[in-house]
Amino acid sequence: MNIREHDHDLIPPRFRDWFAERGWAVRAHQREMIEKAKAGVDVLLVAPTGGGKTLAGFLPSLIDLAERGPRNGPKALHTLYISPLKALAVDVERNLLTPVREMGLPIVVESRTGDTGQARRQRQKNLPPDILLTTPEQLALFCAWEGARDYFENLRCVVIDEIHAIHGSKRGDLLSLGLARLRSFSPNLRCVGLSATVDDPARVRRWLSDRGNDIVLGRAGAPPQLEVLLSENRVPWAGHTAQHAMAEVYETIKAARTALVFVNTRWQAEFAFQELWRLNDDNLPIALHHGSLSAEQRRRVEAMMGRGELRAVVCTSTLDLGIDWGAVDLVIQLAAPKGSSRLVQRIGRANHRLDESSRAVLVPASRFEMLECQAAVEAVAENALDGDPPRTGARDVLAQHVMGCGCSEPFDLEALYAEVTRAAPYADLSWEAWEQVVDFVSTGGYALKTYDRFRRLIRGQDGLWRVRNEETARRHRMNVGVIVTAQTLNIRLPGRRGSGRMIGQAEEWYFEQLSPGDSFLFAGQVWRFEGVEGTDAIVTRSNDTEPKVPSWGGSKFPLSTYLAKRVRRMMSDEAAWSRLPRDVCEWLFAQKDHSSLPGEDDLLVETFTRGKRHFLVCYPFEGRLAHTTLAMLVTRRLDRAGVGPIGYLANDYALCVWAMRPMDGLDFDALFQQDMLGDDLEAWLDESFMMKRAFKECALIAGLIERRMPGHEKNSRQVTFSADLIYDTLRRHDPGHLLLSCAREDAARGLLDVARLGELLARISGRIRVERLARLSPFAVPLLMEIGKERAPGTSAADMMLEDAALIDEAMS
Repeated sequence: MNIREHDHDLIPPRFRDWFAERGWAVRAHQREMIEKAKAGVDVLLVAPTGGGKTLAGFLPSLIDLAERGPRNGPKALHTLYISPLKALAVDVERNLLTPVREMGLPIVVESRTGDTGQARRQRQKNLPPDILLTTPEQLALFCAWEGARDYFENLRCVVIDEIHAIHGSKRGDLLSLGLARLRSFSPNLRCVGLSATVDDPARVRRWLSDRGNDIVLGRAGAPPQLEVLLSENRVPWAGHTAQHAMAEVYETIKAARTALVFVNTRWQAEFAFQELWRLNDDNLPIALHHGSLSAEQRRRVEAMMGRGELRAVVCTSTLDLGIDWGAVDLVIQLAAPKGSSRLVQRIGRANHRLDESSRAVLVPASRFEMLECQAAVEAVAENALDGDPPRTGARDVLAQHVMGCGCSEPFDLEALYAEVTRAAPYADLSWEAWEQVVDFVSTGGYALKTYDRFRRLIRGQDGLWRVRNEETARRHRMNVGVIVTAQTLNIRLPGRRGSGRMIGQAEEWYFEQLSPGDSFLFAGQVWRFEGVEGTDAIVTRSNDTEPKVPSWGGSKFPLSTYLAKRVRRMMSDEAAWSRLPRDVCEWLFAQKDHSSLPGEDDLLVETFTRGKRHFLVCYPFEGRLAHTTLAMLVTRRLDRAGVGPIGYLANDYALCVWAMRPMDGLDFDALFQQDMLGDDLEAWLDESFMMKRAFKECALIAGLIERRMPGHEKNSRQVTFSADLIYDTLRRHDPGHLLLSCAREDAARGLLDVARLGELLARISGRIRVERLARLSPFAVPLLMEIGKERAPGTSAADMMLEDAALIDEAMS
């Protein structure tokens, strides 16, 4: 394919020659991105993985900088690239340096993440590169610098990669505010968004900028090759490790050149890595990558992958996005992916080329997961993506941004309001809400304004707002960001005053369960726990063959609404069962014969008695969060009904409540009325630990509580104690406080998934089917197996297996 005549005017000769030397042609969307840049417009590019999307985002900047020539005058930042992952920023830096080096361009490209050394950060501040690759958190820190306006006044372009992974979250709120700030520094700034998986391009484009609606769509690539692994050991009834299929997974890795094995949590990553090494008779180079490992170890794994020295990497979402390793020809998804967009992203890591199909194998861990995996495969084949619903900007994030602005320079209240409302999530922010946020940052709010330590912003005689003092500014900068994780300890080998080599990090609560001398599994090795020193967990190597395994929750992705509907549709369509394994089909037919199957738009409820317990099981297929909330609210109503609920359990597919008295005579239409989201939810929230948890996270983001302080860092117990004390004070004396309102919104949206629960209750109103059974159904078996995981101490593995077998025999007899 020859370069079009138009390209001779659009693309400089050295760029045309570079494309030709590689045997490449400029793709249509790359050409269009250059045209949009020359027109000075903001644009969203949606193009498939392997189509040169990242290069398309950078080409206009590379051309502009090449035509500028060597830097002779004052050094100024030209292009800022923002990535949701540190690993992606480093990977893109490496890839971008290739054309810069091969064309001999006079361009300086550097990355800056949380892993960047202090000396390099200071140099970048004093001598900015032409192109800087960073993260949303680093941009927020930039905006809190003194001199930020001068630093960014000549910025020409911001490129946001994997924009779909950022915009619908608090990180997206913070980034949107940062973009609005940059536009005030540099009014002619262009904003570019890049993604391969945007479900609603128009909405994402509006988030990117309020100027125009330019969207560039890349040509679709070769369709992916997806298969669901059908293990010879049959599909388990329950579980989430896929241990039954690990031997086949290992054989699949052996047949590939290089494989990425994706899991959903760090615990699963550690487990799968150990299982693969147990089977690794061929001594294949297999590595592990997740967010709790030390930066040094993660970089080492990434470098080995880049050099083609590994056959497989077991990884979490840390390698989900954009990483371009040409040797990867297979993606393996262990357990259900929980969404078609996430699956598309992970598939795209294999055969990172537009004209070649990416190959992926899904390995369901249970029978319900088999249904979900099949639904995900069909959704990808139809290019039916899922995405985050529209959101209103979080006010705790806005409070952090306002504080950062005050640390950077004095600001006028009305001018900053006008700037903030240019950010899409805050476009509808009222003046009253704005004043409440600024009042909170300056005083802490009505109930806290008498405490001097909450006074962070002051208003000067000139009418401008500014940070109270340099100490307050320093503390704010140390706590920038909206990612609130559980407090962690550094895992170190012994050494004087914390000088031992760092292995990684793990949650503080995990080590509270260990005693000195206990062994545990981490980073693919067995360690002996020696004790805690300050913020370090001291460990030594262990030869223990049966270590304890860290029970990390990590990120438990809820089943997407789109896949939930597809799963229900598949169950109600017998013709679709032909695509499923025989034992899963037998399970579905047995459920149909013994009870019934959930319909696409109704709710199946089962009641039965087993032993001395009376069970209620229902199958909404709406995700763990919505199910957990529903189970808690239903339990409150059952308690008032006098059936004596004992406990409940919820997973991504169903929920189960067990009680002391039978529940088959209840009015189920009344039990599942939508009004449970009124007084019942309010009463439960008032009692729930979740509100305190949500409040603590909001308080950390808004800066009311600081984890990092000059000279030391608070541990999780200190942070929790401070948050609980303030929470109780505000509930008594200032119930309308900003952060109480933020916590309530967060609990409803994130921890409880109230929106999806409301949609569920509306959908099933008048459409509840009740099956009053003499014994448990085949669908109920996985839930009762999960209940059985909480066995009394001393219960043997053999007893657990016999108990599970008895459940299956009872359901299938």
